[in-house]
Amino acid sequence: MESEVRSYRTGGHDVVLDLTEDAGSFVRDRGDGLLHVFVPHATAGLAIIETGAGSDDDLLAALADLLPADDRWRHRHGSPGHGRSHVMPALVPPHCSVPVLGGRLALGTWQSICLVDLNVDNVERDVRFSFLRG
Repeated sequence: MESEVRSYRTGGHDVVLDLTEDAGSFVRDRGDGLLHVFVPHATAGLAIIETGAGSDDDLLAALADLLPADDRWRHRHGSPGHGRSHVMPALVPPHCSVPVLGGRLALGTWQSICLVDLNVDNVERDVRFSFLRG
């Protein structure tokens, strides 16, 4: 298996960050196989969604409704509502897999691989891209 870690800055506000271009460059010219993307953080996740047409903002709004940034959380260190970031990976998991055919991601027309981060206390995120040849 081939693997690489890339770092991203996300902090300061809730974010859906499109990683599709980086994922595509990682698998380019690797042939057929499976791309596995993993975020080794307890407060971030990965989603395959449409971006740019409002779906990314809709996802953040839905997560804000489900996981408000207030003082209800038992996990209380960090900024107000930080505990919600530790619950989010149960809804938006820290991993995803995408088929790769001929060195290209086999995503649907409107699908993008996105890092979802509600943790405003941690501005650096690592993402591991791994390729398993078919």
